[in-house]
Amino acid sequence: MELKDSLFAGDCREVLKNIPENSISACITDPPYNYEFIGHKWDDGEIQRRLEKVKSSSTLVKNIPYGSGLAGGVRNERWYRNIKKNIEEYEQWCYEWGTEVYRVCKPGAFVVAFNSTRTSAHVQVALERAGFYARDIIVYRRSTGIPKGLNVSAQMKKKGVEEAPDWERWHSAFRSEWEAIVVVQKPLINNYLETLDLSGVGVIKVINDDGSFQSNILEGIRRDKPHDWNVHCTVKPMALMERLIELFVPQPSEHIVLDPFAGSGTTLVAAKKLGVRYMGIEIVPSYIDIIKRRLGQKIDSPEAPIAHINEQQETFPFG
Repeated sequence: MELKDSLFAGDCREVLKNIPENSISACITDPPYNYEFIGHKWDDGEIQRRLEKVKSSSTLVKNIPYGSGLAGGVRNERWYRNIKKNIEEYEQWCYEWGTEVYRVCKPGAFVVAFNSTRTSAHVQVALERAGFYARDIIVYRRSTGIPKGLNVSAQMKKKGVEEAPDWERWHSAFRSEWEAIVVVQKPLINNYLETLDLSGVGVIKVINDDGSFQSNILEGIRRDKPHDWNVHCTVKPMALMERLIELFVPQPSEHIVLDPFAGSGTTLVAAKKLGVRYMGIEIVPSYIDIIKRRLGQKIDSPEAPIAHINEQQETFPFG
């Protein structure tokens, strides 16, 4: 099976079983967050139905599926019990794919996984259970943030509560302005130098071009201009994924970066742009088409015509 510059369709928990152990140099991925985890899996049809429901509502947050448990509902015992059950199921799911990622990663390889500030801890714990050990949480600070949660005073006024003015500046949540990036690492072979000698990975390129030392906060990264044909709801900026690859994937190009939740393919396209080998897995057929289209474009030319995809690229059957 050819791993370099490859794209596979299917559930990564199954696809990864066919990948040789200790073959991947880094895993950089944006897995479904817990509010996208519906019915023990990523259910794209249900996600789209809930997103359409949000579009016609008054909520400010329109890229999160309505009814996800992040807002709304009566906070009774049943509500909290369901939330706890959902968390346990989500953490177990992360453990399952994390176990396969652990097997295929080289000693010293990093796993870099996006998640929300609310649920990143569950991803970290699951990956630690799978065998990795925690290294850091990178803050990806977005250029904008919007308020979330309940405006207490406004809701009180609707109900005719006299004390409404006293709660004028109180809400139920902070303005959301950053996303968490969980950083874990497969155990070293005795020490960093021995691991580098045997695996070629294990350290981070933290000295920037201007000589400064990279912090664990990434900011000032602009979002890309959206395309009508890219329907994925959480596309990450190309510059962000390029930066993560530069930090965690050493040159030369024989290293392979894995994205088991390829989505619209930004990690893979960023790797191709930087001359790094990649392997992607995606479970949603319509996203596979988007990835192929993006990989077929000429680098730095988002409006370029679709090019021919590598004939040697292997693809698992859908379903």
